[in-house]
Amino acid sequence: MKFLQDSIQQYDIFHFHFGETFFPDKRDLSILKDAGKKMVVHHHGSDIRLLSVARSFNNPYVRVKPEWTEEKIYNNVSTLSKYIDHAIVQDHELDGYISNLYKHTHVIPHTIDTNNFTPQYPTSNKSPLVVHAPTLRDLKGTEYILNAVNELKRSGMSFQFKLIEGMSHDETMKLLSKADIIIDQLRIGACGFISSEAMAFGKPVICYIREDLETKYPPDLPVINANPSNITNVLKNLIEKPQLWKELGEKGRQYVETHHDSQIVAGRYIDVYKKL
Repeated sequence: MKFLQDSIQQYDIFHFHFGETFFPDKRDLSILKDAGKKMVVHHHGSDIRLLSVARSFNNPYVRVKPEWTEEKIYNNVSTLSKYIDHAIVQDHELDGYISNLYKHTHVIPHTIDTNNFTPQYPTSNKSPLVVHAPTLRDLKGTEYILNAVNELKRSGMSFQFKLIEGMSHDETMKLLSKADIIIDQLRIGACGFISSEAMAFGKPVICYIREDLETKYPPDLPVINANPSNITNVLKNLIEKPQLWKELGEKGRQYVETHHDSQIVAGRYIDVYKKL
């Protein structure tokens, strides 16, 4: 409460993340509203991903975190939207869950400080390194990736595979920078943060993008689309075409510089703040 009171004296705009505010019961929203403060809420994924809605978009692969029940999500958003008119999400997959729940929704992509990523474009390699870094296996479709890797190795295909789990951020970044191919996620239907980081390093990326969302992305997105039903063939084809790796990596780096760079994205946040 003291921090809230001090903040009211210091700040004009309050930008909340993951649907959380100062207090679990969100009683601070009315206090901020009465104080004439401007507010925006930023949803990031599981805090608004509704399984019933996702399935209505013909995504048979999607999974959600069990602790985020639809009742919990609706109750949370109902309270937030009483006091907050503007919501931000990182892509159009998330926009589909709340576009009719807030007065205004804004899609602002992941922010990447490209100065922190030195591209290391892959070259032809007889035993390329394929990397997958799931936060939660079930949500990312890790089991399908492991099955694909095992099947391809049994067939005699030569490549290395590294599953990144339980590592520090620095360790993860080092492995991503050394990879030749990076697989993001196969269930959600949109590019995750790993996709952006991988492209910043100049790596080819495999990720599942829902069919109805493909045209929502900028046309220069170089991500290779794959889902649980075809990941084995998609990965096989990419491993067998090393001449494409550097080209895809260069396109990915350019894509991140154009659409995700922190200087560009910061301007889009400022544009939203001006509308509050």
